[in-house]
Amino acid sequence: MNVTHILKLKGSSTVETITPDTSVATACAILAEKRFGALVVSVSGADIAGILSERDIVRALAREAGGCLTMPVSKLMTEKVETCTPEEKADSVLARMTEGRFRHMPVTEGGEMVGLLSIGDVVKARMDEIEQENAAMVGMLSG
Repeated sequence: MNVTHILKLKGSSTVETITPDTSVATACAILAEKRFGALVVSVSGADIAGILSERDIVRALAREAGGCLTMPVSKLMTEKVETCTPEEKADSVLARMTEGRFRHMPVTEGGEMVGLLSIGDVVKARMDEIEQENAAMVGMLSG
């Protein structure tokens, strides 16, 4: 199974983005309202300037207390963002996310963002694939 298949299972490849000058408070409101774990920070909506995760915000709160809420997200975001391509295999994406200890990965094609995967998306797709393989094996063995 590849990333393209996972994006199709999600039903939407639209990625919610925020600009680097968005306040952390506004980003928190969007994360809570949309029930997201991270937001891609982008100037154009297709480029990737960084990613702001719940973990980034929690770390800032521990350091700065409530003062971080008025900061722009560019001060807290992770700038070095791991990406994948639509052709990459689910196992590879899952291994990279697990090894790097991050839970969100933008999908890029031709230098532009075309989707966003969460570790939950990848795990669910992989589990569905394993269940299908298992059902096929049972069917073959049952005759």
